[in-house]
Amino acid sequence: QVQLVESGGGSVQPGGSLRLSCAASGYIFSIYTMYWYRQAPGKQRELVARITSDGSTIYSNSVKGRFTISRDNAKKTVYLQMNSLKPEDTAVYYCNIFLKINYWGEGTLVTVSS
Repeated sequence: QVQLVESGGGSVQPGGSLRLSCAASGYIFSIYTMYWYRQAPGKQRELVARITSDGSTIYSNSVKGRFTISRDNAKKTVYLQMNSLKPEDTAVYYCNIFLKINYWGEGTLVTVSS
């Protein structure tokens, strides 16, 4: 079955960096678009970034220029490099793929605070 396992979250001071990873299994990873979403306390889940099978990327305006999504098809892993982190980036970050239905990981918590 499809499984997505996020890792790499933690606590960091404003201006710091983190790299999130999402290990995927149960389907042909290389041919599908992968997504990172986040959900802050009391807010709706929002799209952060996505990467297609050929490496094309898009970002939300709030993270553009600070975050970078990438993928390693051999490792079946998608990454989210987050730089210049701000307190408003505090959220649970989720990996996502749509295969007739949405599949989600359990998420990894990122806390940005001084």
